Amino acid sequence: MNANLATVTIDVILDRHSAKEVPTAILHSILFHRLFGTVKPQTFEVLDVTMPGVSDPEMEQLVTEKVDIFWKGIESGANKRGQIIVTFSEKKAKKSWFQVYVGEEEVPWEQWIVNVEIRQPKSEDRQEFNANIASTLLKALNVMLTHTSSERGRTAVPLITNATGISPFPIKIVVKVGGAELG
Repeated sequence: MNANLATVTIDVILDRHSAKEVPTAILHSILFHRLFGTVKPQTFEVLDVTMPGVSDPEMEQLVTEKVDIFWKGIESGANKRGQIIVTFSEKKAKKSWFQVYVGEEEVPWEQWIVNVEIRQPKSEDRQEFNANIASTLLKALNVMLTHTSSERGRTAVPLITNATGISPFPIKIVVKVGGAELG
């Protein structure tokens, strides 16, 4: 693993009603801040919080697929905690022992870890619970903006040498529930 890997962690506590829309909005917001191609923006309204997103069929399918895998993993087991991990990498020349080129390898330069816990609030606590989720979304947006505009966040981004497509860097999204990787 890359010792200089920038890692950003976002913790959210959700209920079943928000277990799909909140992770979807968070993942879209991360992608919005880290895709360097021409991005067509869209927004997600979640509990009166407007989150930026990416209007791109490939990215939308990737996010939907991973959130669905997360949801099914949470629903099917006793474990109500999971992670959705977004890793941005760059392709570098892989060299053998004697500096002979042997292909390319993906070297991660930034990782976003979204820790999710599902709880079921009592009906009388619903308003406060939703207010806490909205507050968490605002904090998550603040973390994204602060990190991506910080010196560390800017210097983590490798030199863009191939500017084709929506992202010059490989993106991997991994879902874990109860420590086990799914999908």
